[in-house]
Amino acid sequence: MELNLFEMLIRTTFAFFAILLLARIIGKKQISQLTFFHYVTGITFGSIAAEISAQAETPFLDGLVSLIWWTVLTIFVTYLTFKSKKARVLFDDRPMIVIQSGVILNDNLEKARLHMDEVTMLLREQSIYSLDEVHHAIFETNGELTVLKKPLMREVTKEDLKISSPAPQYMPTELVSDGKIIVKNLNELNLTEEWLLKKLSKKNIHSVEDVYFAQILENGSLYTSIKNASPPS
Repeated sequence: MELNLFEMLIRTTFAFFAILLLARIIGKKQISQLTFFHYVTGITFGSIAAEISAQAETPFLDGLVSLIWWTVLTIFVTYLTFKSKKARVLFDDRPMIVIQSGVILNDNLEKARLHMDEVTMLLREQSIYSLDEVHHAIFETNGELTVLKKPLMREVTKEDLKISSPAPQYMPTELVSDGKIIVKNLNELNLTEEWLLKKLSKKNIHSVEDVYFAQILENGSLYTSIKNASPPS
C-alpha cells in the first residue's frame, strides 16, 4: 500500500510538470477564443495526463510518449492552419452568416446546427432582445455570435457627434498594490517613484503603505483606493 502511494505521488508529480511544460509549448488562448479543434485537443490532453497519474496499470513511459506525441500532432496541425487556408477550414471550420440584412438564413442555421432559441440566447448575451435590431449576425468558429446592428440601433459615438477625442497618454496600469510600489510598471511607463509620491501627496496621502491600490489612468491622473476605506454613506 505504501509502495502504491509513493508510486502514485511520483507519477502524478511527473505528469503535472509534463502537462505544464507541454501546455506552454502548445501555446495559450483564452477560453472564448478556442475553436472546436482546440477544445477537444485540450480535453484529450488532460485525459491522457489523468490516465498517467491515476492509473497504476498504465506504464508511465507509454503514457508520457502518448502525451508528447499528442502535443507534436497539435503543434503540427496548428502550423498547417497558419500556412494553409484549406487546412484552417478543415480543422477550425469557417464563420457562417446566419442573419443577413435582417433576414434569417434558415439553411445556414441548419448547417451550423443552431436553432432559434440558441440564436436568441446568444443575442441576449449581448443585450440584444429584438431581432429587428440585427443587420448581420455571424456564427464564429469558437461558438460565439458576432453581431452588426442596424445603423439606427448602434450607439452614438464621439465621431458621430463631431466631438474631438485626444489620444490616451497612458495605458491604465497598476502602480501600487497592497502598499507596495510596482517599480517594473513605473519603469515601463517612464515614470519615477518621485512622480508617484507627488501624485499621492496631492491627494493627501503621505505614505504608500496606506494605499491598497493605485492605477494611472489614460489622461495621466491617478486612481487610488486607501486600505480599510469606508464607502460613502
